[in-house]
Amino acid sequence: MVAIYSTFLQRAYDQLIHDIALQNLPVTLAIDRGGLVGADGATHHGSFDLSFLLCVPNLLVMTPSDENECRQMLYTAYRHEGPAAVRYPRGGATGKAPEKAMQELPIGKAELRREGKKVAILAFGPLLHQALKAAETLDASVVNMRFAKPLDVDMIRKMATSHELLVTIEENACISGAGSEVARVLEENGLNTPLLRMGLPDHFVDHGDQSQLLRDVSLDAEGIRRQIEARLSTS
Repeated sequence: MVAIYSTFLQRAYDQLIHDIALQNLPVTLAIDRGGLVGADGATHHGSFDLSFLLCVPNLLVMTPSDENECRQMLYTAYRHEGPAAVRYPRGGATGKAPEKAMQELPIGKAELRREGKKVAILAFGPLLHQALKAAETLDASVVNMRFAKPLDVDMIRKMATSHELLVTIEENACISGAGSEVARVLEENGLNTPLLRMGLPDHFVDHGDQSQLLRDVSLDAEGIRRQIEARLSTS
């Protein structure tokens, strides 16, 4: 196992590709500080890891939404026969009590957390909880995607064919992130459902309180709701 900050993994990209992934070694990457890190500052935000990990062959990429899921994903990564990454945030936990029993999660399977109408939100990581709050107002469906690679293609197809708008949410650069992979799946499956991708903007985010930074980039529940309503108003 290799425990490393997301921002430091950027410096080890060559080793990740050549020394781990190319050889398909059973190495677990525990990637801390994925997403905005608050007072640690602009140099320490984990803004790009999904973007640079998803293109690496052989690599399993998991995005836990809470501390229990993180624990189970680390176990899943340990049991996995190839390289695997578990990407989790800095700071306080959600309060979810970890289960004592260790469970291997089914690889590449998402979890439908809320059934709604018209809009389906596909959430990667802890922003699931902001998505669930926004969904209450919108009466939207919410999926905890759990795996950024491989994606649950069956779940994406199901949501795309039963809703008028798909929304992806990730605390990662919107460019080339998990939302872009969902767009690729839609294209490859001939699905024309509109897609709204939410993530970190194309500029460096300054330091500050994590909650305030989420508000600043419109990834809190209110910002998510506003973005979805704005998109619906133009369709």
